[in-house]
Amino acid sequence: MEARKILAFLSLKYDGDWNRIYDDISARKEYEEKEVEEALKKIKSNYIVFSDPEYPESLRQCCKPPFVLFYAGDISLLSDTHNKLAVVGTRDPSEYGLRVTNDFVSKLAKDFVIISGLALGIDSAAHKACIENGGKTIAVLGHGLNKYYLDINKDLFEIIKEKHLIITEYPDDVPPEPKNFPVRNRIIAGLCDNVLIPEGRKRSGTQVTAHLMARKGGNVCCVPTRIDEDSICNSLIASGAYLVECPEDIYLIANVVSPKPIFES
Repeated sequence: MEARKILAFLSLKYDGDWNRIYDDISARKEYEEKEVEEALKKIKSNYIVFSDPEYPESLRQCCKPPFVLFYAGDISLLSDTHNKLAVVGTRDPSEYGLRVTNDFVSKLAKDFVIISGLALGIDSAAHKACIENGGKTIAVLGHGLNKYYLDINKDLFEIIKEKHLIITEYPDDVPPEPKNFPVRNRIIAGLCDNVLIPEGRKRSGTQVTAHLMARKGGNVCCVPTRIDEDSICNSLIASGAYLVECPEDIYLIANVVSPKPIFES
């Protein structure tokens, strides 16, 4: 049977659980073609699998690359020819964190595809700033495409779905569960070589993404903050992350040259 169908079937069978899918593949389990075909009829969204040409090579190299990516929108944004920048941070940002996010992303959006997780706070601010400044963005979900994590983000979800790209390893009807979100962060880190953290809390998903990026040899870029804040940024900088103070720092660290000047002297 076609490997593409088997991967989609297993993803559906195990609600996108990477370990259970891997166990079935390793055990070389066999399934009736009729059973597979009937199951696949339940999938309404588009999807690509690990072996498809549209699957980005950068993601193939990450820890536990997703066997299947369900998506809505412009799949070409996954191409490794695009400069990509992950922007992640706290769900409860300060006014400073939101301002920094907007200032950075508004200038970076024309040269980087901005990747984030569509959560409240820094994630949503990054997606919005990118869209408002004519850029392209990718949202990586911790649930299926038929579900909303928070109703407040429905409008943003629909805009990204229609004009940008939403991806997830979870089949359509898988609900948002806390255990899914740290797992999806490996996809955010796997798609690019640079992550910007405008503001993040200790012991958070932001910390997970930063560590995944560092482990793969990518660049972790942090905006410093006050020492009396509950912030992971200063501790990451002390551990070797880049201290960034302006968007130009990201261009230099990522070794990306803007086609036209955007910074005033």
